[in-house]
Amino acid sequence: MPPVRRSFFAQLAVVAVFGAACHHVDLTPRYGEGEIGIYDDLFSVSVVDEQNAVAVGYYTAIYVTNDGGQTWTTGEYVPASDDERKKYNRSSIYDVSMADAKRGWAVGQKGLVLHTSDGGLTWTRQENIKDINHQGTHLFSVHAVDANTAWAVGEWGTRLYTNDGGTTWQDLALTIDDKHPMFVWLAPVEQDKVRRGEMVYEDVGLNDVYCRRPPSRRCWIIGEFGYIFHSEDLGKNWTRGKITGDLNIEPIHVPYNTTEISEADRKMLAEFAQQIVGEQHLNIEIEAVANAKEVRVFGKEDDPFEFFEILDARALNVRSVLEEAGILSDRLRLRGSPPWDYEDFLEEDPGFLRRYLDGRAQEQPGIQVRVAQNPYLFNIHFKDDSNGLIAGLGGVLLRSQDGGMTWRYEKTGEKRAQFAVRDLDGIDITVGEKGLIRVSTDDGTTWTRPDKGFPPEVFTFMRTIDFSPSNGVGMIVGQAGLVLRTKDGGKTWEQVLPPESRRLSG
Repeated sequence: MPPVRRSFFAQLAVVAVFGAACHHVDLTPRYGEGEIGIYDDLFSVSVVDEQNAVAVGYYTAIYVTNDGGQTWTTGEYVPASDDERKKYNRSSIYDVSMADAKRGWAVGQKGLVLHTSDGGLTWTRQENIKDINHQGTHLFSVHAVDANTAWAVGEWGTRLYTNDGGTTWQDLALTIDDKHPMFVWLAPVEQDKVRRGEMVYEDVGLNDVYCRRPPSRRCWIIGEFGYIFHSEDLGKNWTRGKITGDLNIEPIHVPYNTTEISEADRKMLAEFAQQIVGEQHLNIEIEAVANAKEVRVFGKEDDPFEFFEILDARALNVRSVLEEAGILSDRLRLRGSPPWDYEDFLEEDPGFLRRYLDGRAQEQPGIQVRVAQNPYLFNIHFKDDSNGLIAGLGGVLLRSQDGGMTWRYEKTGEKRAQFAVRDLDGIDITVGEKGLIRVSTDDGTTWTRPDKGFPPEVFTFMRTIDFSPSNGVGMIVGQAGLVLRTKDGGKTWEQVLPPESRRLSG
C-alpha cells in the first residue's frame, strides 16, 4: 500500500467546495432524486451527441440531459451494500466518459469506478485492484474507447485497462525498478521491495487519458512532472513524448580533483537563472560527474567517501549560485547524488557501488546542468491524429503537430491554471480557474478573452469542456453546478445551469 499522498485534484476539490462564497454544502446522502437539489461543483462532462450528455462532480454528483442540455436530472449511484455506501457515498467523481448514448464509465476518489448502461440514470460500482486492495488511490480520468474498452488513470502512476466492459480491470501502473531515476530516492524498505521483485508504484499523478475515436488507434496520457505518453495501438505500447524548449546550458568543466567553479561560470549561471526565475514549471537538474582517473584514484570500493565528497561539493557549489540568483530550492534537483549508505545494499546487491562509480565517469570532470520541463498537466485533446493541445497549471499550454512525439509552449500571457482545452477546426478554447476562458482563431498565434458570444465573466472555476462528435454541441462545466452550452461549434454560449432563479450572488 502506498503512503498517503494529497493529490492536487483532491486539494482542488476541497478549495473549490469550501472556498466558494455562498455555496451551501448539504451533507445529506442523496440517491436518484431526479430534480437537482443543490448545484454541486462539476469536474467533468461527456457530450455523447447533440442530445445526450452526462456531468459528474463533488459528493457523487451525477447530472444527465437528453435534450441537448436544456433540462437536467440527477443520475443514481446506489451502493450494493452498507459497507460500500459508507466508503463511497460522499466520494467526488472526477471524470466521466460515455462510449455511446447508453454505456459509459465514471471514476473518482478511493479507486471508485462506476458503470452505466442506461445513459447515466443508474450506476453500479466495478471492482478493481485499487479498491479491492484498499489502496485508496484516487482515479482522475477515464476514457471509453468503445462499450467494452476503456482506460483509467490516477495517483501513483495508476493505469487501469479493461476490454470486457469493466468486468475485469488490468493493473498496468507505472512502477519502479533498480534502474529507474526515482529508485535512489526511495526509502530503504521500498528499495528492498524493488530488489525482491515486488511492485512499487511510481510517485506521479496521471491526470488525463484520451483516445481518438475509431478507426484511429491513437491514445495519450498526461500528468505531473511533464509526463506525456502517446500510443499508436490503443495503449498496448506507450512512448514518452518530449517538451521542447530553447533554454539550454553548456556543461561546466573543472580541473582534475577540483570542486570550485570559475567566476565566469558563476556569472553564466546567474544570467541563466534570471531567464527562468519566473517560469515556475521549469526546474533545474544538477549532476556532478568525474573523469576516469578520478573514479580510479578516489572511487575505491573499500573507501569511496573522498570521491563522494568531491561530487557533493561540485553539485552544491552550482546549487548555491542558482539559489543566490533567485531560484527557489524546491526547483533544484540533484541527480546522481552519492549513496552514502551504500553498505546497506551490498548484501542484496553486491554490484551496487561499482555500478554507481562507473556511472559517474565522463570525458571531463564537472557539473551538468539541465532544464527540466516540469509542468503540471491537466487535460489533453487532439482534433486529428497529428494536432493536439495540453492545458496545465500556471497558464501552461502546449501544442503538438506530430501526434504527441514533441510539444512546444504556446504564449497565452496567462498565469492562471488552464484546466481544459479543445482543439477544433477554426477555434481553440481553453478554460480554467477564476473564470478563465481564452480563445484562439489563428492556431494559437494569439489567445484572447472572447469579446462576444460568451456570458458575462464569472469568478468561478471552469473545470472542463467537451463537444459532441460533430463538434456542434459543446459544454463547459465548473464550480457550483455551472454548465455553459454552445450549439454552433463554440461561437456563442449560454448558461443553462444553474437556472437563473438558482444562480449564486455575492
